[in-house]
Amino acid sequence: MVQVVTSAKSLARLGGLLYLVVAVGGAFSEYVRVNIDPAQHAGLFRAAFVTDLLDFTCFLGVGIVMYALLKPVSPRVAFAMVVVNAVSVAIQAVNMVNHVGALLVATDPRYTAGLGAQAAHSLVLLLLELHRQGYLIAQIFFGLFLLPLGYLVLRSGYFPRLLGAALMVGSGGYVGGVAVTFLSPGFESGFALYLALFGGLCELAFLLWLLIRGAREVAV
Repeated sequence: MVQVVTSAKSLARLGGLLYLVVAVGGAFSEYVRVNIDPAQHAGLFRAAFVTDLLDFTCFLGVGIVMYALLKPVSPRVAFAMVVVNAVSVAIQAVNMVNHVGALLVATDPRYTAGLGAQAAHSLVLLLLELHRQGYLIAQIFFGLFLLPLGYLVLRSGYFPRLLGAALMVGSGGYVGGVAVTFLSPGFESGFALYLALFGGLCELAFLLWLLIRGAREVAV
């Protein structure tokens, strides 16, 4: 019994640490893409690329750790959770080609030969916009990951049931935000931002619980 409890608490805190890397790394990379000119700050754009690769890997780790922790609740639901997690990671990783493309166009004259400065700048903006759209597509699966995770958290006894319910509702916030965005003119929606923010707050609550409290001392 003691070994089961210790393992659960350790897994929960490991999941929290990996989730923290995802949150910090993802926020840094997105800030760079939105606010920094790759032509003037190529080093930051390279750092953002590496940081994203790291946080994608850590997010895959979150799925694996949560699978190991919550599989006894429902092996089928836990398997579905980790599959959706892996699909999200795969889409986000492939989408980084657009990030690299923007960096190459902005910094390497071999890829802008024959283009004027304005045309090259427009191409960089297009690639960054394609990255944003790819991120939104990945967010569908990122949001869906929270649905089985929330169910398992709710049923596990390791965490407050309210936390599991919040994750399931947060899943709807993320997916709903993507739907509203793609249905909006210019793929822009202020309301979608609020939906995504709600999903993010639910995730943040879970992350903090993992880091601070770990898992309750009960066996599934």
